[in-house]
Formats: sequence, C-alpha cells, structure tokens
Amino acid sequence: MKSDTGAFKTIDLAYISICTVLIVICSWISIPTAVPFTLQTFGVFCSLGLLGGKRGTYSIIVFLLLGAIGLPVFSGFAGGIGAILGTTGGYMVGFVFMGLIYRLGEILGKGKLPVRIVSMVIGLLVCYAFGTAWFMIVYSNKTGAIGLGTALAWCVFPFIIPDIVKLVLATLLTEKLRKNL
Repeated sequence: MKSDTGAFKTIDLAYISICTVLIVICSWISIPTAVPFTLQTFGVFCSLGLLGGKRGTYSIIVFLLLGAIGLPVFSGFAGGIGAILGTTGGYMVGFVFMGLIYRLGEILGKGKLPVRIVSMVIGLLVCYAFGTAWFMIVYSNKTGAIGLGTALAWCVFPFIIPDIVKLVLATLLTEKLRKNL
C-alpha cells in the first residue's frame, strides 16, 4: 500500500484517518455499569482488524497525538498530555503495543484469522500489564502505595469480559468489512 517513494498513498491516509475518528467516537461512548467502560478498545480492535497492524497502529498513534495536543478525543472528552500522563494513560499507550503485537502476528501468521485473534488477545494482555504498572506508579505517587491485587481489581478484572465481547464483535464486523475494502 505504499507508493514507490515509500510514502503512504492517499487512500492509506484516508483509512488511517477514518479509523482514528472511529477510535475517538468509541472513546466518547460510555456504557454505564457498576464500573463504567467505553468502547475505546472496540475502536482499536476494529482499526487493527480493518487496516492491519501497520496502518492500524498508525491510527492509534494519531489518536494519541491528537489527545496529547489537547483535543478532547479521550474518554469523557478529555485531552492534553495530562490525560496521557494520568493514572489511565498507560492503557492508552498500551494500545500502541496492541498494534505492534498484532502486526507481528500478521507477519508470523501470514494473515491467518486465528493468529490475528491470538495476537489481539496477547496485545490486550500486554496493554493490561503495561497500563496496570503505569497506574500503580502514578497512583502511588499521587495517593500512596497500592497493591497489585487492588490495582487489578480496579483496572483489569471488571473489563475482561466486556473486552472479550468487544474483541469478538470487532472481529466479526471487520471480517465482513475487510472483504469490501
């Protein structure tokens, strides 16, 4: 999908932009439950599923850069570098790792669906690990020490089932849409 000069084609930039907007819109949608969650990971899964690891990762990076410069693209219409450096910023940065792991899975698995799904699951686990470590460091600096069990109970366990549902739905949707792209 690159031109002879190595630059992205216009269509690649359009797809990256569209998926960046998808992630933004999904981050704004909050599902009220005992622990509210957004559809942000659904947007990330869809971007990777539709565009592949390379362009999908670029859409995640653009999302983070837009938020870093202050645009209200994050959950709760937040933006700014402070949102990224806050307690949940590690999970957003972890999305980049999800994209890179997905890309590696595409390369090693030659694009086969089961390998791509496993890559998304592994990427999500890495995102959880990175985000939880980040959370514990930032939270400890602001409030005081927190145990790993407490951090997991607050930041990971309530999101496992919703994230699995989002991954399954995103995979079903993107597999249908990929055929038309």
